[in-house]
Amino acid sequence: MTSLFSLFLVLLAVGLVSIIWRLASRRQSLPCPSWLRWLVELDNPFTQTNRAAFIVDTLELTPGMVVLDAGCGPGRLTVPLAQRVGPDGRVVALDIQAGMLARAQAKVAAAGLTQVDFVAAALGNAQLPADHFDRAVLVTVLGEIPDRASALAALFASLKPGGVLAVVEVIFDPHFQSRQTVAQLAASAGFQESAFFGHRLAYVMHLTKPAAAQAGA
Repeated sequence: MTSLFSLFLVLLAVGLVSIIWRLASRRQSLPCPSWLRWLVELDNPFTQTNRAAFIVDTLELTPGMVVLDAGCGPGRLTVPLAQRVGPDGRVVALDIQAGMLARAQAKVAAAGLTQVDFVAAALGNAQLPADHFDRAVLVTVLGEIPDRASALAALFASLKPGGVLAVVEVIFDPHFQSRQTVAQLAASAGFQESAFFGHRLAYVMHLTKPAAAQAGA
């Protein structure tokens, strides 16, 4: 009974925090604060599409690829991404919050990985190289960005022609973006939807930069 009561208290606390965060975010797009990083470090037990292993599996990564972890947070995907691309690959972990980057750096160091670069910047303000990345991931981050169109345009420019951006959205997130909204924003940036996993309340959407596209075209 004690363990069940403790679990109930934890779930209640998480629920209250999520409600407060959601209400605060109605006035302003707020990224998950670094003191709540433990909340986003956990794989959601209620939806497979938000689990790190599932997201990484959909990307079909091969050794030597270059991947952008946009809005990496505490590094929940950074480590498995780096492990998949191997020592000859590269992962760029980008986040606006120093506390999140510090946690991600600690995880990467603990895993003994050296193929990760960390960038402290907002997506859209970072000087990302053009036609550089094979893959990019944006996991429950899009709704936190004030100028989503510019952010997607920056991601489009940074991907190699044929490169794939995986956008992950889950209804539990205070900044949840519907499939229709993401599809419209992505199309405006030049992306083509190439795959969809899950359902309308929890999904992974793959957006591909057409093979003929060039940055700035």
